[in-house]
Amino acid sequence: MGSADQVLQRADDAIEHIRGICFKTGPPRQVGAELEWTTHRTADPTAYLRPGELVEALGAHAPATLGNPNPVPLPGGGAVTVEPGGQVEISSAPAGSLTALHAAVTADETALTDLLGRAGLSLGERGLDPHREPRRILDTPRYAAMERIFNPAGRTMMGGTAGFQICLDAGEAAQIPARWAALHEIGPAMLALFANSPRDGWASARMAAWYGIETHRTDPVPQTADPALSWAEYAVDAPLLCIRRPDGNWDAPRGMTFRQWIDEGVPTLDDLDYHLGTLFPPVRPRGYLEVRYLDTQPAGEWIAPAALIVTVFADDVLTDRARDLAASAAGRWHTAARLGLADHPVREAATALADLALRNLHRTGLPAPVRDTVTDIVTSRLHHAASGRGLGIPA
Repeated sequence: MGSADQVLQRADDAIEHIRGICFKTGPPRQVGAELEWTTHRTADPTAYLRPGELVEALGAHAPATLGNPNPVPLPGGGAVTVEPGGQVEISSAPAGSLTALHAAVTADETALTDLLGRAGLSLGERGLDPHREPRRILDTPRYAAMERIFNPAGRTMMGGTAGFQICLDAGEAAQIPARWAALHEIGPAMLALFANSPRDGWASARMAAWYGIETHRTDPVPQTADPALSWAEYAVDAPLLCIRRPDGNWDAPRGMTFRQWIDEGVPTLDDLDYHLGTLFPPVRPRGYLEVRYLDTQPAGEWIAPAALIVTVFADDVLTDRARDLAASAAGRWHTAARLGLADHPVREAATALADLALRNLHRTGLPAPVRDTVTDIVTSRLHHAASGRGLGIPA
């Protein structure tokens, strides 16, 4: 693969490198999650936090972006990060089962809630901050460059949104194309089913913010028979978000792609790896498969979207069946985010996928009480959508 400081002379070398790292093959066994929340003063949710408040609240768990050189993981093994607008995120350690993940993340969520609560802070329950206009409170070269290059939608994404991510193993080499395609095809239905940021006529205004950013950074990766090549070409033709420099100014020439930087500059393999982390498609390959299209969920309810997605990837037969059921809504990303389950094809796909997953929920190994919780959450969302009330219908 070459050393991190190897200078890239040709775009083909960058593409070869990306293709070699984007999918780690092997039996799919592990699952992970990232839970993000807007963070508020409990007594006044409209107030903007100061970084020092989060430093004090998080203590030894505060991340490097808050000046802590040696962050301590939470009790369940998750790492805490803080986003530009003060959103707090738990990134779980990989788990060998959804049951293990649920136990670890539940412990971490409880610990985080307690830490913040003792400092008079609380976690939001929506995918878009309902109390404040977005504002960046962290000052890092990356975030400053992002704020300057982004339009209003991008600044909303930085400072006011909160998402939930589920991460799955890519699978054996022969499985990867179908697993990759399936995560995209079920995406609009899952997005709509778990939309949790209603505003301005959108069921998921969080996703509306993502859609408003430059499309070469946030669009789905084109679906082809060679997902690794598609991702590699997407990446080298995407614009630079920033260029790391020792002087603290990380601004990149506006519109310059990584391919152009290779032609005009001296990017290294390390620069390329960093660039990959500045791309935000709804499904992103990071060795594993990272699902990025879900809003954050109310307290404790993240297990519902996680369980549905993990279930339909329990084996290849279920995955193929899920693709068939999702076909009518595949590609309806904007419609799903705007109308949620009010869109008929999306609702039909979501209902069918939910039925498939709930009938096979035992495949996850989750205890019966947790399976019942998942069923209740999903059933409630579908019921409210069918009745034209509440979840899934834009406010």
